[in-house]
Amino acid sequence: MLYLLFGSLFGMMAVGVPIAVALAGSSLLYVWAAGMPDVVVLHRMIGGIDSFPLLAIPFFILAGNLMNSALITERIYAFAVAAFGWMRGGLGHVNVVGSVIFAGMSGTAVADAGGLGTIEIKAMRDHGYDDRFAVGITAASSTIGPIIPPSLPLVIYGVMANTSVGQLFAAGFIPGLGMAGALMIWVAWIARRKNYGRDARFSAQVLVVTFKQAFLALMTPVILIGGMVSGMFTPTEAAIAAVVYALFLGFAVYRTLTWESLVRVSLETIETTAVILLIVAAASIFGWLLTSARVTEQLTEWVLGFSKDPVTILILVNVLLLVVGCFLETIAAITILVPVLLPIMTQIGVDPVQFGLIMVLNLMIGLLTPPVGMVLYILARVARIPFEECAKACLPFLVPLLLVLAVVTFWPAFSLWLPTLVYR
Repeated sequence: MLYLLFGSLFGMMAVGVPIAVALAGSSLLYVWAAGMPDVVVLHRMIGGIDSFPLLAIPFFILAGNLMNSALITERIYAFAVAAFGWMRGGLGHVNVVGSVIFAGMSGTAVADAGGLGTIEIKAMRDHGYDDRFAVGITAASSTIGPIIPPSLPLVIYGVMANTSVGQLFAAGFIPGLGMAGALMIWVAWIARRKNYGRDARFSAQVLVVTFKQAFLALMTPVILIGGMVSGMFTPTEAAIAAVVYALFLGFAVYRTLTWESLVRVSLETIETTAVILLIVAAASIFGWLLTSARVTEQLTEWVLGFSKDPVTILILVNVLLLVVGCFLETIAAITILVPVLLPIMTQIGVDPVQFGLIMVLNLMIGLLTPPVGMVLYILARVARIPFEECAKACLPFLVPLLLVLAVVTFWPAFSLWLPTLVYR
């Protein structure tokens, strides 16, 4: 029976069937073969998305789209140039800092790459940086978005793992800053090796002016993260607050939003949300079938029988996630693998919050690797270079990201210190 479930899933994926349809279709075939009533599929799919934390998804997507449409990202970028453009390889550092700031607004790597990426790559080309460096650092820095709160992948993981989304958000803050620090060190090394210069003279006056222009936009992550940490609102309520604040900035303060752009952004948000929730719903029935067939228990017993050494198991799980990230879309990978891998992690004493960061960081690295890396497709289109060149450009920047992944994996306090301090 399990051969039917997995065989039909991989068969449909191999011929290009959308992942949501493949998950639901393979589950339906299994239910028919097992003699279960068809209504089980619908019941479990509806139950899979009947979750309050999942309401955060459309609102965070909408907030990020509004920030891009209202040209708020341009103000953030101008401030980052004034603050860090004077360093050697300045626009590379600006690229990273801009992503850190935008991460506190959107929660997705795709929004970062599509929004800030357009501005960053053009500016770096104008200042004489080669395309590979510009595309590589833009792609690598975009992966910070889903690590620093708010984060859509962490919301999905929290729902699937029945883990506090607030604790997951707190856990991502320090690793996200660690990723930024590692990338900036890498940029400094490349800038010295390739003799990149400074892209702006430091001017206190320009810094003050750009800070004033971007101040209200910069307050977005402060409001969201501060509100969640202080307990003023839940992550879902924070997503709604982000939308309200983005509308306020776009219509009342900067006046860069129009009703036409609001309608367009809303339709884009509805489309993206529908795709994500359909994947979550389809993966819910698939995960339930795996659990009811005791696949998760058997896999746990097999892995622990193979090795009880936590370090060995963590290395194997990381390798698995890195490989899966090359082929599966992030949301689909989380919804499929959490029911399978979380019991193993629990058995070897890994905190579910720490494992959430391990899983999401692995899958973010997967966004930079072919054949499914969504960030690569976006930046290939933005930079107007072949997909293969885009993939090659990202390879050197995997080094600092993998180093941070190793720290997150083998030093629990790196991700657990802040949630322990705030929530426990």
